[in-house]
Amino acid sequence: MTEEQREERLTRPSRSDIEFAGRLKGDVMVLGAGGKMGPTLAKRLRRAIGEAHSQSRVIAVSRFHDQAARNLLHTEGIETLACDLMDPAAVEQLPSAENVIYMAGRKFGSADNPEDTWAANTVVPVNVARHFKESRIVVFSTGNVYPFVSPMNGGSTEADDPAPRGEYAQSCLGRERIFEYYSRQFGTPCLIYRLNYAIDLTYGVLVDIARQVFDGKPVDLSVPAVNVIWQGDANSYAVRSLELCASPARRLNVAGPETIPVPRAAEFFARRFGRQLQTTGTPGSKALLSDAGACHASLGYPEVSTAQLMEWVAAWIEHGGALQQKPTKFQVTDGKF
Repeated sequence: MTEEQREERLTRPSRSDIEFAGRLKGDVMVLGAGGKMGPTLAKRLRRAIGEAHSQSRVIAVSRFHDQAARNLLHTEGIETLACDLMDPAAVEQLPSAENVIYMAGRKFGSADNPEDTWAANTVVPVNVARHFKESRIVVFSTGNVYPFVSPMNGGSTEADDPAPRGEYAQSCLGRERIFEYYSRQFGTPCLIYRLNYAIDLTYGVLVDIARQVFDGKPVDLSVPAVNVIWQGDANSYAVRSLELCASPARRLNVAGPETIPVPRAAEFFARRFGRQLQTTGTPGSKALLSDAGACHASLGYPEVSTAQLMEWVAAWIEHGGALQQKPTKFQVTDGKF
């Protein structure tokens, strides 16, 4: 798969996306659109809107330090606005939108500057929730808000109490609570989108494991299992989750249907690459795992299976595909990212 084919596949809307776009009322504003998932989410939605012959606009909001990336969005018919969401006055200048997908947040480096992480993950939501109180809002969050559980017992459900470990996870729960508070105060329909974990060919848990195996480095077994979902499916779910927003805010776990043992994934890549598998760390008994049954019941199963995704990742690594230098740190168990 070439870079162009990867991008086309990520942004190709499914039939469900197009059907949703045909029902969509009003414009969609994507806040924090400059991150790993934002650009392809915006493009996928824009293509779906075009195929549905809808008049809705897609508006991408970010600081946009990278002008080239901003120009690429323009070529897809996506409007862009530069905004520092930390500045309440700047947020107040944003136009209204019937639909908002909130993707802003901070993870990497959170252990070194926890105050920055708390500000990004709790102050910005106040600015956004107040300004977009008349919108329906899908709020990106994480399965890190849940406790570690045994893979034998399945993953955490939306009804389980949170037990965030470490300041990053705590700040993410803080973000959820801010939106939940304003959802009740203003009657704003919201959905808390607890994602665990998105995978592209350039980053993600499977990429981290595959790279370690390919490079002859040991795979850490401290975390015994993971959930994964292809980024294209995660973006599709995020967009279509707008129809599931409610007040009080609804919570939705987003992951693939399978629990993937880390040793089994490592063994697959070792066989695929013809490498001798090396491991490190004491095998753990608990992991951050989510039960996404409610998501699949409402929005359908993912288009791309875990088996297909692993094949894609292996081929991408073998052929030297470009990679983002942002390891997921899935093996971290103390919450310090």
